[in-house]
Amino acid sequence: MIKTIREKVKKVAFISSYLPRKCGIATFTADLIHNTGLAGGGEFEPLVIAVQSGPELKYEKPVGLKIRKDVRYDYIRAADYINFSDVDIVSVQHEFGLFDGEGGSHLSLLLKRLNKPVIATLHTVLERPSAEYFDSLTDVCEASDKVIVMNKRGIRMLRDIYDVPAHKIELVPHGIPDLPFSDSSYCKRKLGLDGRKIILTFGLLSKNKGVEVMLRALPRVVRTDPSILYIVLGATHPEVLRREGRSYKFKLERMVEDLRLQRNVVLDNRFVNNEELFTFLGAADVYVTPYLHKEQLTSGTLAFAVGAGKAVVSTPYWAAQELLAQGRGKLVPFGDSKKIARSIAEVLSNKSLFTRMKRLAYEYGRSMTWPKVGQSYWKLFTSQVPSKPMPLQPSLDTIGWEKPACRRQQIYQSA
Repeated sequence: MIKTIREKVKKVAFISSYLPRKCGIATFTADLIHNTGLAGGGEFEPLVIAVQSGPELKYEKPVGLKIRKDVRYDYIRAADYINFSDVDIVSVQHEFGLFDGEGGSHLSLLLKRLNKPVIATLHTVLERPSAEYFDSLTDVCEASDKVIVMNKRGIRMLRDIYDVPAHKIELVPHGIPDLPFSDSSYCKRKLGLDGRKIILTFGLLSKNKGVEVMLRALPRVVRTDPSILYIVLGATHPEVLRREGRSYKFKLERMVEDLRLQRNVVLDNRFVNNEELFTFLGAADVYVTPYLHKEQLTSGTLAFAVGAGKAVVSTPYWAAQELLAQGRGKLVPFGDSKKIARSIAEVLSNKSLFTRMKRLAYEYGRSMTWPKVGQSYWKLFTSQVPSKPMPLQPSLDTIGWEKPACRRQQIYQSA
């Protein structure tokens, strides 16, 4: 009887950063495990192989093993640990900065050594990769039985740039909480912000988020409505903090003072829990992502805002182009503070436009709720994927020390 129950359980190893690390991938993985568990019921058993960087963190279950980001041997040890366990399938959360080596190539040491089926979720796909990034991502795709991307553009890029066969690619959107479509008044009262019009940006703080562009736009918006309050919610990104300290946060604080916006800006430099985040999101009238570059294929923060039925103004990075299409939001040029200000003022002053954007965003978001995403992953985890043969085990003294030759040099020359 015990054997029968064990045979029904699907044990999935997740290679990813994980909570309490303050990282978007860590939060994503925790949400993925929770919602896959709901879909799989008692038949799902997670095991996390946590990639850690910086200070030692105290992990709890389901973390079973840690990989030190910059230690090659830890990747090899993790592969052997998985191979000689009862893990059925491996889920890799891939982001270039998460793994060490050229272009994150240390992960290849692990994947090439595995004899378990692999499903890789790609959080970033580069359009014009350097040689090391191209080779690293190609290795991940070749070692994976399935590759998940979060929007349609990602499918085209994998096919056209990285030669990934179509049968390997799966489209599963970024999961979002299933929040109710509601008026912002209750959440504003909860935060003590009655009578204010709230503009929100949230997520880990770094220069590529373009917050200074929004700050330069704000005086024009405030002139149309002095009740405006712009909240920037999120701690400085740990990697930025390690390299540069709090200099970027201090720069933003100086901008607020120079622009005399102290009554209209709150820089809330915290990594908040989901309950508090949902309160801030519920209070927002307009959500803004003024990112500086188009090369961002996914955005969990933008997906959350769309799913919560927020009126969104954003620059046209790749994720925004898809999420905000067909009237679900307004797109403005990169770095254009005047057009950001004009668009926000238009949304707040035009009630029919404001209401329509919110409704269209919320309706679209129903296809991305975490329960549905959890079901999609559970279906992939339980599909019949043949196991790989046990790879030859090369010496630990020699594996991975040679730099691989570039396999698509013509791409780099033409980029």
